[in-house]
Amino acid sequence: MNADEIEIRRLEVECHIGVPDEERADLQKLWVTVRMQPSQGFTGLGDHVGNTVDYYDVSLKIAGLAAKKPRHLIETLATDLAGMLLTTYPLKAVTVEIEKRILPNAQYVSVRIHRSVE
Repeated sequence: MNADEIEIRRLEVECHIGVPDEERADLQKLWVTVRMQPSQGFTGLGDHVGNTVDYYDVSLKIAGLAAKKPRHLIETLATDLAGMLLTTYPLKAVTVEIEKRILPNAQYVSVRIHRSVE
């Protein structure tokens, strides 16, 4: 079983998100961590970025999707991101975690989902 992974940790993105209208009115910062399991492992890549998942491109797509439309829930954004990653890149599986600083007495609130190709 291939367990090679590419991780982008705590990518800062801005988006309009939150349940009340007032919360969604202003841009908010979220932190996104993705763990991607490529369809092909790291063996045989030939040291060419075209043979793997371009994590810079992934970071741009994540930021773009987050900013594309307002959402109520970080759970929805996590689901949208996982679906986009699995359909855009040659991945077997992806884990998406989103952190949001919203509770005054907590460092952050987070959600984490794992999706894989059937």
